[in-house]
Amino acid sequence: MTIREETEAIERQTLSRYATLSENSLGRRVPLEPDPIRPCFQRDRDRILHCKAFRRLKQKTQVFLSPEGDHYRTRLTHTLEVSQIARTISRALRLNEDLTEAIALGHDLGHTPFGHAGERALNRLCPGGFSHYRQSLRVVDYLERDGQGLDLTWEVRNGIVTHTSGAWARTPEGCVVRRADHIAFLNHDIEDAITAGVLDARQLPPEAVAVLGHTKSERITTMITDLVAHSGNGKINFSPEVEAAYAVLKDFMYATVYVDKEAKREEKKVDKLISELYARLCDEPALMPNFYMQIAYNEGVDRAVTDYISGMSDEFATRLFEELFVPQKWKVL
Repeated sequence: MTIREETEAIERQTLSRYATLSENSLGRRVPLEPDPIRPCFQRDRDRILHCKAFRRLKQKTQVFLSPEGDHYRTRLTHTLEVSQIARTISRALRLNEDLTEAIALGHDLGHTPFGHAGERALNRLCPGGFSHYRQSLRVVDYLERDGQGLDLTWEVRNGIVTHTSGAWARTPEGCVVRRADHIAFLNHDIEDAITAGVLDARQLPPEAVAVLGHTKSERITTMITDLVAHSGNGKINFSPEVEAAYAVLKDFMYATVYVDKEAKREEKKVDKLISELYARLCDEPALMPNFYMQIAYNEGVDRAVTDYISGMSDEFATRLFEELFVPQKWKVL
């Protein structure tokens, strides 16, 4: 037996009967020879971890645009936190941790620069709209590796495209990542908002605090513990009490922090920056790299410009805007 086959045998013996076994994967669009060491979902995890889109997450906004300070979340740190929470839940439920981790690491690969402000801008501009979860799937299916894509398994792709809203994933591991994403972004956004002075912890709804806890650690622990205790038969659920407390806390954040004038004062500039870049690149697609020029030829200029802008980091988008629209100093040779 190869090491991979031994690992697959261990999965059969130790994982829950509801877990997604590596050997039962529905496979890839382009079949690959089995790896002698890594089961298929571990292989997917590695492909995501080493791709360019994953590295760009380190310079993409989570909530606060270009914050001054080392301890605010970026899209990369958010992704890692989601991955760890999801792995903890999957291990407790004896689900497939490799599949869970692969979905978690890939779930935000298609996110725009400047967080949800950038996503809203592209959604307004792009014919047919734009959503980061569909773009994440496009990244792994096509945009990575110069148009070859990462050729991930069906289960990982399904978990990525269903991680936000709408239909739930077809695997319990994908459902775990969706819950972990909600646990992570809500609690970490609260911590960042307190650090930024936008929120005082005493403002949090007392009915939610009474159920979930007073600190980030208490709330995350409560939500993970509750989820593990009330999940079963392949379904990943909170108890009604915790689900209700989570909803109260989320509504509070959307009514206060996510619309705070001080925290969001720069977002109008994001709309202007994205709009100007979009219009200019549509008018002059030759400003884009050759790879995106090929997309423009095959799928239309709008599609190419959307792919190009959505893949930018905050820093790159700002620098390109300055190059295209801000007069440069005259240099005397």
